[in-house]
Amino acid sequence: MEDKQLFTKMVISAWKSQNIQVNKLLESISDEQLLSETAPGRNTGVYLLGHLTAVNDNLFTILGFGEKLYPELYDVFVKESDKSGHQFPAVAKLKEYWNTVNTKLTEQVEKASAEEWFTRHNSVSAEDFAKEPHRNKLNVLMNRTTHQSYHLGQLAYLKKK
Repeated sequence: MEDKQLFTKMVISAWKSQNIQVNKLLESISDEQLLSETAPGRNTGVYLLGHLTAVNDNLFTILGFGEKLYPELYDVFVKESDKSGHQFPAVAKLKEYWNTVNTKLTEQVEKASAEEWFTRHNSVSAEDFAKEPHRNKLNVLMNRTTHQSYHLGQLAYLKKK
């Protein structure tokens, strides 16, 4: 197997594994638990679910797969904090958004060729990419996998309540 194919397969596998872990956790906790803070004074589970959904939804545009499915989530869950006073969608609706985003995103991720993963993503200029070719689409997916893992660790605290 060619190096690019191997690296791509490893990163996509890790990303999909994180999605599965988030799904398992969401199935194991109640909506009421998701409405709780992960720790005193910290984010609520519903905010983190919205945040993860908005960040993954943003991957459509960053990776060149199309437009965001739920652009209205970005300001509420990425630009603003949990305590901003915004009204969040219902937990059931956020879970639906999470599933829709990741189902459609996974379809796109699996269609992309290994070569495509090593090309420039849409948040870096052509000039910067020429100087820093590591700022490619695969690097974005690795970053988002780590990001998701971090928040999964926070969400896990809800299970103990």
